[in-house]
Amino acid sequence: MTNRTRTRTALRTWAPLSTAVILAAAGGFGGCHSSPVGESGSSVSGRLAGTDPGLAAARDRVFPALVNIRVVTVNYVGGQESKGGGNGSGTIIGPEGYVVTNQHVVADGRRFFCTLADKREVAAELVGEDPLTDLAVLRLNMDQLRDAGPLPVAVFGDSDTLDVGDTVLAMGSPFSLSRSVTLGIVSNTSRVFTSGFGTEEVEDMELDYGQTTGVFTRWIQHDALINPGNSGGPLVNLRGEIIGINTRGGAGMGFASPSNLARDVAALLIAHGEVPRSWVGVSFRTIAKTGLTEGVLVNSVTRGGPADAAGLRAGDLVLALAGSPVTVRFAEELPPLMKSISDRPIGTDLTLRVRREGRDFDLRLTTERLLPERGDETALRGWGIAAREITEKLARDLRLTSRDGVFVTGVRPGSPADLSEPKIQRGDIIRSIDKRPVAAFRDAVAIYREIMAPTDREKIPEFLLVEVERRGQSQVTVIKPRPELKEDPPSDLPKAWLGVLTQPVFRDLARQLTPEATAGLRVTRVYPGTRAAESDLRVGDIIVGAGDERFNVRGLQDAGLLQRVVRTYRADDRLSLRVVRDGLAVDVPVTLERTRTTPDEAKTDQNRDFELRVRELTFFDRDAERWDEGVAGVLVTGLERVGWAGLAGLFTGDLIQSIAGTPVASIDDFRAVMERLAREQPARVIFVVLRGNTTAYLFAEPEWKPMTKDEERANPTPTTPTTP
Repeated sequence: MTNRTRTRTALRTWAPLSTAVILAAAGGFGGCHSSPVGESGSSVSGRLAGTDPGLAAARDRVFPALVNIRVVTVNYVGGQESKGGGNGSGTIIGPEGYVVTNQHVVADGRRFFCTLADKREVAAELVGEDPLTDLAVLRLNMDQLRDAGPLPVAVFGDSDTLDVGDTVLAMGSPFSLSRSVTLGIVSNTSRVFTSGFGTEEVEDMELDYGQTTGVFTRWIQHDALINPGNSGGPLVNLRGEIIGINTRGGAGMGFASPSNLARDVAALLIAHGEVPRSWVGVSFRTIAKTGLTEGVLVNSVTRGGPADAAGLRAGDLVLALAGSPVTVRFAEELPPLMKSISDRPIGTDLTLRVRREGRDFDLRLTTERLLPERGDETALRGWGIAAREITEKLARDLRLTSRDGVFVTGVRPGSPADLSEPKIQRGDIIRSIDKRPVAAFRDAVAIYREIMAPTDREKIPEFLLVEVERRGQSQVTVIKPRPELKEDPPSDLPKAWLGVLTQPVFRDLARQLTPEATAGLRVTRVYPGTRAAESDLRVGDIIVGAGDERFNVRGLQDAGLLQRVVRTYRADDRLSLRVVRDGLAVDVPVTLERTRTTPDEAKTDQNRDFELRVRELTFFDRDAERWDEGVAGVLVTGLERVGWAGLAGLFTGDLIQSIAGTPVASIDDFRAVMERLAREQPARVIFVVLRGNTTAYLFAEPEWKPMTKDEERANPTPTTPTTP
């Protein structure tokens, strides 16, 4: 998977590394002057041999509160849901079970699990996230810890007291391994990132497309080794206090969000579920290299924002805010300025002293609420459309005149949206559906649910009118929302069949088998329970003829010669085979039977909710697995590794025997139970599968329908599996 945390230019060289299961995590490789201090075990109270007593004491004040975070995620790629997973680190900061971590660790998460110091895995819920500082708070399910006693809790220290050269410990779970500690020193206490080449312009950073971060952050740079999975873990001083949250790194450098910032953000997330901030719609740049001696330059003004309404212009020099002089010479001074504005109560009247073309004057503006940059997102699955809410930022970026409609982020190939004429495309804005206006994201979700709600396929419209805006043009198209009928592949007409497998024997191989060097078809298996098994045919026999036909086996093209001859007969016919056995020619009479269904001819089905493909069990499957006739079920032939079935632990080759307590002996049974589940939409579904000679109970927790983030918080899905 791609890195979530990235910048437009300068930070690409140190953006977080990623693994196959992690969406974005801090990394650090090469040139690191750091060394491990301790590793996790069943206890952290004892000191390791040779460990400095001060380091051990600092470790033991925080290490028990360290947790590994496992996340199940949902993204919307190519017009459909894409499930995934991630790992990171966090620290328990309150006896109520609050855990502080990075926002990019929990981004797009649907399920959260924390592994504690005593190895217990506990479900958690998202309390709140703040992309602008890349911080988030989870809360452990305290019901699962009812009899566990008090939780270990770490405390925040004062990051303003840090000095370059101070010793620090980085704690976390790199590469999803057990907890670890590394040692380093502070390299810089107020790192910001510029575009390089001597410029003082602070570089914009993005967590994901359309979501900036780091605006208010001056990072703590250190050289304690961090790797993917360390993200969200604590940076600890020698007093055993959290003085930073490790966020990103690379090339031997680590970067942590200061504890004073993390403490304030965590408190606001716990209190409000978000961080309320003021916004004025302006960005600044330093006065370095301008010849100016005071003030801060206005770099840009957002059209329609408070600063724009007040008359502020790009190029203005702001000399004072609310009567306090402002001078920003260096890039390190920009984050505190932005934070001082955002921390003011929403609706604050703010006076700016401005210099323009040599004239000083005052401008007055009223701050507004800083709105989220990225909106809610979902998949209109039946139509093959992934859609996103149009936020103020997205509307500005696309230069839209309003926020009406929903933004199409992707279309699934072969879906109704993809097959419409003209096709619905990524970047389209859906303005109306079925002649009903889409004024907001929730309208599109509500209309979709209403249209696709009927369980009777015939009650879903065959055609649906959709109006989209594309590059300023209004276009209409028609999609076909009615699901296609599932049709099984036509079966071949019954033919005669002989229940054996053979291999061609050429002259060179034949010389090694028999002195007579007899070429033919050697019997490699006689299927049990068939009429062939009732005959005198044996493994090792070389068939040289059938009926009146003699075989001339010369190459692999003759491998199917026997069955081709057999199919010229009818089931129940008797056929005499001429075989060579122990150097002697023997006639073996056999009775033919009807062909058995092959795996290629078997009925199949695909379920999009669980992203799972199955087919019926055949005679040949039972023979290959040595299953008797009493074994029934449907075979898994394919699945998305991070779909709901894959995340539950199903694998290709599993035999599903029961779903949600209902026996599944055929494809028809599978379809019936899946249709029932789609109507009932349970929070948890139990699969009973036969895997080899063992039976497994697997628990799936599907996402059934488009839901906004507000609906998800109002209707949380249980995360603790129940026993079957």
